[in-house]
Amino acid sequence: MTHALNMVWNPSEGIDLGFFMIRYYSLMFVIAFGLGWYLMKKIFERENESLEKLDSLFVWTVLATLIGARLGHVFFYDWEYYRNHLIEIILPIREHAGSSLFGFIKGWEFTGFQGLASHGAAISIIVAMYYYSKKILKRPLIWILDRVVIPVASGAVFVRLGNFMNSEIIGNETTSSFGIRFLHDHFSKADAVKETGIADPKEAYTAIATDPKFANLLAEVPARHATQLYEGFCYIFVFAILYFLYWKTNARLKSGYLFGLFLVLLFVVRFVVESVKESQGGFESELGLFSTGQWLSIPFILIGAFFIIRAHKNPLASS
Repeated sequence: MTHALNMVWNPSEGIDLGFFMIRYYSLMFVIAFGLGWYLMKKIFERENESLEKLDSLFVWTVLATLIGARLGHVFFYDWEYYRNHLIEIILPIREHAGSSLFGFIKGWEFTGFQGLASHGAAISIIVAMYYYSKKILKRPLIWILDRVVIPVASGAVFVRLGNFMNSEIIGNETTSSFGIRFLHDHFSKADAVKETGIADPKEAYTAIATDPKFANLLAEVPARHATQLYEGFCYIFVFAILYFLYWKTNARLKSGYLFGLFLVLLFVVRFVVESVKESQGGFESELGLFSTGQWLSIPFILIGAFFIIRAHKNPLASS
């Protein structure tokens, strides 16, 4: 801690079990999907739907989220890179001279899937729910969308916590001492080792954060907006509003209302927070005015507003 509102963020990679490392980002996804399954179980019970259909919903949602989020990042944010590295779209590896995959495949390193875009996930979940509603649930698409957005909103909270633990999707530099100093974003593992002369990356990061001898290196790390926490905190309220409306009011009878409200609330939050978020790339340089994330959020907000208005005009349509 350097100032009252200025924290140095130097997290561990995960929970080390000795024989296996549980990475925080992966753990947040497990929690998100686990909680989502529990919430949908309660909803299915209330709606007298067979719980046998819940397992299929879980599988479809997991696959749609991961595949859509990955493809969304590839095509919306980094196509210029991936168009020349197609194999990296589907495999969690990256071409890297001097590295070796699993110790014997030269020129490649394991990275995990580092690029996931929520806009891509939103599109793919809607597509997956269309097929799920037709083939398995045998109900109108809007019925499942009105309900699945509740666990999706709760899951968004944990995904952003995972981003924070990974020191990714960070904000712009702040103009004061307020903010978070993301050590791992500013210094790669290789940079931390090189600058400190300490062979172990974990120890190198700790030295930069705590050892006065490396105060000059720490001073290089700017305070930034913790945009992951801003979004995550706001998503708690998005989830709470949807949860309350479903369980305590007749909103679930207004076909399309909860789905539309989810789109408006979540993507308005995304649009606002994007204003202090570091550029993630994409097509913003061509269009200007807004970031890529903001441009992508606008259609979702408009679609959400359409469903809200439609639900009020014809509340039982397609129920």
